[in-house]
Amino acid sequence: MPVIIKFALMPKLLTVILLLFISVSANAQTWEIGGAIGGAGYIGDLNPSNPIKLSGGSAGVFLKRNFNGYLAAKLNFTYGQISGADSTSGNQQFRDRNLSFVDPLKEVSLMAEFNFMKYIPDVTENKYTPYIFLGAGITSYTPTAHYNGNQIALRSLLTEGQAKPYKDYAIVIPYGAGFKYNFAGKWTVAAELGYRYTNTDYLDDVSGVYADKSKLPNQTSVILSDRSGERSGNYIGSPGSQRGDFKPRDIYMFAGFTISYTFVTQRCYFEN
Repeated sequence: MPVIIKFALMPKLLTVILLLFISVSANAQTWEIGGAIGGAGYIGDLNPSNPIKLSGGSAGVFLKRNFNGYLAAKLNFTYGQISGADSTSGNQQFRDRNLSFVDPLKEVSLMAEFNFMKYIPDVTENKYTPYIFLGAGITSYTPTAHYNGNQIALRSLLTEGQAKPYKDYAIVIPYGAGFKYNFAGKWTVAAELGYRYTNTDYLDDVSGVYADKSKLPNQTSVILSDRSGERSGNYIGSPGSQRGDFKPRDIYMFAGFTISYTFVTQRCYFEN
């Protein structure tokens, strides 16, 4: 499966997302466009307990329709990269396991955004407001590992003895909060932290137990399924022993700043 998300395989879901955006926007009164930049992180088998750890960067663009000063619908595209390495962990068991990954993410999502204070830039009395958001989306993911100077895609290697490769996309539920400020005219800046609950446990190519190496498809699979002995020579990955944390889902997050411009199209917005 290619790295770029296969839109041809998911036309129904993407069509639903776009139709939902169009339908909820039909009677809205402002358009808003913007961009985002920041960091990305994840919570999973190589980082089970630190929900604010950043491991890569992120950037995105969005198109928003504001119903009023409180509620909006936001169509969003974000690219980010997450990573993890047992070698940097403070946990000796993780360092012994010695797994690592890098995973580029490409997300398309539709979110509902709620302002706690009535906010229209350059219109309402409020120059700022905290806000929350919730939505649905889809992301492509391609975990890779660095080995012998090369970045190797892990999905097709079936490193845990899977019957078939896991999918190259995941359904996600974005949720989070932020704080926005009208700094000039119709321009808004915001600081935002958002998590994505996914329907996969393979963002990091780690989930369950070590496979029987004799049943893996090739020598690269054998090498990258158990990297515990690369330094010590002592390989701990006996078949059936624990490899992941046994939690059913991975979570990733984007944190950073956005800047946007709002086009006010209705005079009624000047009513505070």
